[in-house]
Amino acid sequence: MGILIGLVVTLGCVLGGFMAMGGHLHVLMQPWEAVVICGAALGTFLVANPMKTVKDTGKGILEAFKQAVPKERDYLETLGVLHSLMRELRSKSRSEVEAHIDNPEESAIFQAFPTVLKNHDLTHFICDYCRIIIIGNARSHEIEALMDEEIQTIRTDKLKAYHAMVAVGDGLPALGIVAAVLGVVKAMGALDQSPEILGGLIGAALVGTFLGIFLSYAVVGPVATKIKTVREKKNRLYIIVKQTLLAYMNGALPQVAIEFGRKTISSYERPTIDAVEQSTMNTGTGEKKAA
Repeated sequence: MGILIGLVVTLGCVLGGFMAMGGHLHVLMQPWEAVVICGAALGTFLVANPMKTVKDTGKGILEAFKQAVPKERDYLETLGVLHSLMRELRSKSRSEVEAHIDNPEESAIFQAFPTVLKNHDLTHFICDYCRIIIIGNARSHEIEALMDEEIQTIRTDKLKAYHAMVAVGDGLPALGIVAAVLGVVKAMGALDQSPEILGGLIGAALVGTFLGIFLSYAVVGPVATKIKTVREKKNRLYIIVKQTLLAYMNGALPQVAIEFGRKTISSYERPTIDAVEQSTMNTGTGEKKAA
């Protein structure tokens, strides 16, 4: 919704200002200029990126429009599943804990936190490092280095869509000039026409420059930044898991370890400690009843 409102405001101000200066909107209606610019932008985008990145860019645009960032419930459920797993690690045998992490889809713990279970990458990340903790041979600083490397790899992969969009945005002004030059070439073929006709052709050519710059800085660039913002916030969930499990490996109780994770959340979105305690208490009660 935020993107749509922003685009409406931008278009309203640009076109409204143009009309207020005495301009006529029909002059800006140059569909073939748009075909040249947008078609060339799409073509260069396909040339520069593998199909996996192309598909992920489409997914990223949808996420940006939907504002698909983690909400308080996502943070609470991530902390909740970690709290439950750490309690299992402290009180249950290795085989009992492995039953949860080997098949999380069938685990009562993960089923109690559906938003985590739907995030397959995050679920596998949690299970992988819980499995390493069960083995018991790795030291916390070694696990931290491994987590940092994997989180950086995940971040790099998730931001490929952002970098692809930025590259397209950077190229749009130049593609606008290409369209404008083609329009000028067309106008040069009409030098024997009246000034009114020649002026219209030159004006139509200049629309290409306007369209390329406008699409770059008012549409593609902001959407790319939005994709980065959404993906960075999603990546924060992995940081929460990392800090929580490292605190547990260094001897913190589950109740204390989840506080290490909670503190990594932005202060604008961080759930209160009371909300976290209430969430984990409710989960614990539900697990006992299920047992």
